[in-house]
Amino acid sequence: MESEGTDFFAATFSIEEEDHTLANSLRFFLNKNPHVAFCGYSMPHPSEELVNLRVQTTGKITAVQAVKAACEDLQQVCGHMRTTLAAAVTKYQAEQARDPAMR
Repeated sequence: MESEGTDFFAATFSIEEEDHTLANSLRFFLNKNPHVAFCGYSMPHPSEELVNLRVQTTGKITAVQAVKAACEDLQQVCGHMRTTLAAAVTKYQAEQARDPAMR
């Protein structure tokens, strides 16, 4: 990830080998942060795996801190989803093993 900007409170991050999936997820978490004034992303060309993520903060935190917090929030949500899915699969498999008529 590469960052360029004129100050610490506004920056554009270029993220290589990513698409709308990560960019929109980060945008969601950044926009939930009360210290983020603006966040948006663009993809220069559909055939390029490159996302430009623009972040401007209110000045209480830097743009890098905001992106780091959004990444941590996204990682936490993904971990919760993984754990929840694994528990549901285990429960389903246990139910299937107990009642062969459910197959």
